[in-house]
Amino acid sequence: MENSKTLQKPRASKTRRVYTLHLIVRCLILAACVLILIFDPSQTEVLEGWNFFRRFTPLHLLWLSWMLDMLWQLVPVRKRIIIALGSQKHFRFRFQPPDKENFSYQALRRHIIDTTKAAYKVFAIWAAVVALVSLLWFFDVIGNNWLFMITIVFYVCDLICVLIWCPFRLIVKAKCCTTCRIFNWDHLMMFSPMLMISGFYSRTLLLMAFADWLIWELCIMMYPERFWENSNAALRCTNCTDKLCTQYCGKRPPNENNT
Repeated sequence: MENSKTLQKPRASKTRRVYTLHLIVRCLILAACVLILIFDPSQTEVLEGWNFFRRFTPLHLLWLSWMLDMLWQLVPVRKRIIIALGSQKHFRFRFQPPDKENFSYQALRRHIIDTTKAAYKVFAIWAAVVALVSLLWFFDVIGNNWLFMITIVFYVCDLICVLIWCPFRLIVKAKCCTTCRIFNWDHLMMFSPMLMISGFYSRTLLLMAFADWLIWELCIMMYPERFWENSNAALRCTNCTDKLCTQYCGKRPPNENNT
């Protein structure tokens, strides 16, 4: 009996359970959007021009949800709303100074340079993907509805990357989401397919996403110590309270897990 208990899989953390629920909701939203395009495609007219203000559709609720998600990346949220540390590590209240004896500013600088180079490899790859999608739109292979649906698919894939597997981790070489250099690039990457849609709906989402990205990048330049586990003790495995991307925890060398 004792052996069976020790072999039991530990219960997922509250943060992981919440994010798993979010993934389920996003999958349902994807299904709902597919149904809208099939049975009432006129609802997507709110994407174009100023139609946003001419009629109310479920897409308005989605727009509001997205705007709030991005707002929480700009405003420090300490309680009530569960937000991953990886998304808030640029805020001062998430910073835990390390032991000064083990802290090297040269190593920090080298880490930031290396991760930034890797991050912009991701940026280049994503720009190529968006360029391809934009070309398909330009040559009338796909329309605005398809651009919107691609955005919804990316919306689902965003949490798949967090909870299941992330291809960008191979490029950025982040140990997990908590230390990921591009964690708050998610909305800019997600909404980039709608770049070709000219309307209040897409433009406001893209502007807010750009603001999130810009603040994130400025914080990396001004407060680099908040983005490295050796200079911010809160990011270390031993201090992790999120246990969000536990699929990676057991795959790290023992010395890293005890950093």
